[in-house]
Amino acid sequence: MTKNKKWPIYFFIVVVIVIAVFILKSRQKSSDETVQEIEPVIGAIQMSITSTATVQPQNRLEIKPPINGRIDKILVKEGERVKAGQTLALMSSTERAALLDAARARGPEEMKYWEDVYKATPLITPIDGEVIVSTDEPGQTVTSSDVVVVLSDYLIVQAQVDETDIGKVKFGQRAGITLDAYPEIKIAGKVDHIYYESEVVNNVTIYKVDILPDSVPDVFRSGMSATVAIVEKAKDNILILPLSAIKRDEEGPYVLVRGEKTQEVEERRIQTGISDEKNIEIISGLTASDKVWIVTQKYKANIAKTGTNPLMPVPRRKK
Repeated sequence: MTKNKKWPIYFFIVVVIVIAVFILKSRQKSSDETVQEIEPVIGAIQMSITSTATVQPQNRLEIKPPINGRIDKILVKEGERVKAGQTLALMSSTERAALLDAARARGPEEMKYWEDVYKATPLITPIDGEVIVSTDEPGQTVTSSDVVVVLSDYLIVQAQVDETDIGKVKFGQRAGITLDAYPEIKIAGKVDHIYYESEVVNNVTIYKVDILPDSVPDVFRSGMSATVAIVEKAKDNILILPLSAIKRDEEGPYVLVRGEKTQEVEERRIQTGISDEKNIEIISGLTASDKVWIVTQKYKANIAKTGTNPLMPVPRRKK
């Protein structure tokens, strides 16, 4: 067979090889991708600002004795609710304590006489509240600078909001509170006060925000750690899609939609709204009956060939 007769055979073989390589590459590419077909759904989206927080008294009142002396009786205990004008403790001045000690040595009658003549000094609460600290015991000596009882009128949650998010926080915004000690309890509240002065915590500038609970549960304790989610924006009964379905280019967002008549996949421009960590609002461009494709790339581990280590010992070959 001459060379002129052989070249069509060679050409045919080359064409077959090129087609085979193209098919293999296309199959490999398609096998690296997974396609999921979904439909937009009607749901709700809530954008929140999450921060750490601490349960604290809204107004913390320290009850200190007006004189130096000794505590005779503590009439309240921690967690007890008290009313304004109620006596919290009884104490003796330094002179009364010395006089009673001397009378006690003379007998019970002498002791009772001086107790009636020289009355104890009461510590009275000026507000309604809850006792959150009461650690002193009868017989303990105190001064006018010592705190005997600490009261709280109302327990709130104080959040630490990063300065990058403080511009999104407004007075009256709704918030959700979750205690670290009781994660199953969800407490609703609202923003009550935004502090004007910043603080630096762990090299981060933060602003304190007071969250006022709608109702204070019995499990609330001053100093508890909590997580607060302040609702920035919320919408109900809107068309939403997973964020993984949205693609973007220089013209804006679009999705892959399979046509009902042609059954072909096409790009469709959409207008989006608010989003959370998983879903995004679809304002226009889609309906609830559209078939949207989510194309994801399969993960392939990069397996490199292991070379020989020159520092590793090489086994001797048998002669």
